[in-house]
Amino acid sequence: MKNQSSARDGYDSYLWYREAAQRGNAYAQFNLGLLYKKGRGVARDQALAFYWMNKAARQGLAFAQNHLGAMYYNGRGVAGNDKAAVRWFRSAALQGDASAQQNLGQMYHKGRGVPHSDEIALSWFYRAAEQGLASAQTLLGRAYAHGLGVRRNFPLALAWFRKAALQNDAGAQLSLGQMYKHGHGVPRSDAQALAWFRQAAAQCDPVAQRLVGVAYAEGLGVATDLLRAYAWLSRAAEQEDADAQFNLGIMLANGKGVERDDELAFSWYRRAAESGHVLAQYNLGGMYARGRGVARDERSALEWYRLAAEQGAPNAQFNVGVMYANGHGVPKDEARAVAWYRSAAEQGDASAQNNLGVMYANGHGVAQDDALAAEWYRKAAAQGHALARSNLDGMVRSGRLA
Repeated sequence: MKNQSSARDGYDSYLWYREAAQRGNAYAQFNLGLLYKKGRGVARDQALAFYWMNKAARQGLAFAQNHLGAMYYNGRGVAGNDKAAVRWFRSAALQGDASAQQNLGQMYHKGRGVPHSDEIALSWFYRAAEQGLASAQTLLGRAYAHGLGVRRNFPLALAWFRKAALQNDAGAQLSLGQMYKHGHGVPRSDAQALAWFRQAAAQCDPVAQRLVGVAYAEGLGVATDLLRAYAWLSRAAEQEDADAQFNLGIMLANGKGVERDDELAFSWYRRAAESGHVLAQYNLGGMYARGRGVARDERSALEWYRLAAEQGAPNAQFNVGVMYANGHGVPKDEARAVAWYRSAAEQGDASAQNNLGVMYANGHGVAQDDALAAEWYRKAAAQGHALARSNLDGMVRSGRLA
């Protein structure tokens, strides 16, 4: 009965607003636009929402202008048009609408519809923040924390984050926690960091949920509790937080705090890897290579190793080199093996440095060169790589190196 009553009241409101809107009442036009935008008392219709918002905005109604700017920005009910979005945000912002001031600042920050300018963005964020808009206070805090459009100033960042956090803004609570975690402008405190992360996590912020999970996993500001860590990481992972998905994969693959489950570890690695998480791509390659949680598949292993390698991961570059050198999952190609070994070796990967030395020593995929072989062996040996030291000693004993 309550739902029927609410529906009837919604439709009655729609009829009242429509009649007043047709007579030219700007507030009714705005409210009618909202009803169409949200589908309250009437079928949702973004085109009609835009039509009535446009009418109200052209009569100078600031909050209608702000909504109209958002519709142009998101391409809802009208073709996306950043310049039009800026024009309407500016009209509302100049009338003092705090949300429009924040939105206009975002346009300058992102360089959409206007040239990028963090300085101008800051000025608009400041106007909105001074009016008490929590989300603008958070943006202003971030500007001070990262030196965007202003000299970096941790005390001011903290002040603005705190204002917003006390209004229960999850982004500010997360940022305030990170300030305590890293000791930016305040003494470092894992306990204080966790307290703020908890507040943001309670509002379902996935990054905060992951950081609470990490705190429990590593005993940061709280006693280690791997079951709670797993629970918080799971919440973040279900919201597609790739780092949380990767961390769950680690826990499941190693049986850390939970029963080992290679298949479930594989599934979390894959979800993180598909979103571009480089370490998850590397670990997923390893699961395919060893047949853990999935049937052994060298071609798929190479595919995931290569994706991580292309993002610059030296351990993945080394593995791609090994697979080309040995023809695992791909036709043998020693020249490509050398190229991948070199990429990893130049980043300091000792195993890649040793293998690159082997390729030069034997003339595999590259012209034979004992001097270069010895150079790479030395670099690896200096990092404690035992096989490189043995290879270098072998060159000396055989007379290939003085």
